[in-house]
Amino acid sequence: MTTATIKCSPAGRTRDMAELFTAIGEGDPAAWDEIIHRYGGLVSATVRSFRLQEADALDAIQSTWLRLAENIHRVRDPERLGGWLVTTARRECLHILRHARNRPDLLTVATETIADPSANPEQCTIDGHAGRVLWKLVDELCPRQRSVLRMLFADHPCSYDTVARAIGIPVGGIGPTRTRALLQLRKKLDQCELGPEG
Repeated sequence: MTTATIKCSPAGRTRDMAELFTAIGEGDPAAWDEIIHRYGGLVSATVRSFRLQEADALDAIQSTWLRLAENIHRVRDPERLGGWLVTTARRECLHILRHARNRPDLLTVATETIADPSANPEQCTIDGHAGRVLWKLVDELCPRQRSVLRMLFADHPCSYDTVARAIGIPVGGIGPTRTRALLQLRKKLDQCELGPEG
């Protein structure tokens, strides 16, 4: 792997991996930046080779860096970090693919729309139609986003802990996944002219 364009240390020279690991242990954020600069393209290319949905690819990349942060003290040979990151990124992608295939039950969580008893029949019909269209659009999202929305916005919403355990991602990943899902859903609603202006 070439290091011709990597970021240099403040002294103007390129630090080797052992120095970077030492600096990370001492809390130097610039060392993290340098490692991400060196290996970000490799991690991204590894994940992209799995052709995941965009949100899942971003989750796999984020999870790979999270695994490094959690296990950096266990990496025995800093010079082989590239291989460690490739292996970790592949495992994260396989975990996402395996989980999407083995969890079809999450995609069918009941999400009945409860009609407003004070609404007139016409409004009930409109609301029912809008609800069916909304959940149809949710079904078009990638499996992870679909599962998060169905579990969080069901009649009896699940807690973040429950969602994280069921889907197999960290609790901290639920919020960003939900945000990306809602943004995708907003685009789909706008295309159907069911957004706030529609």
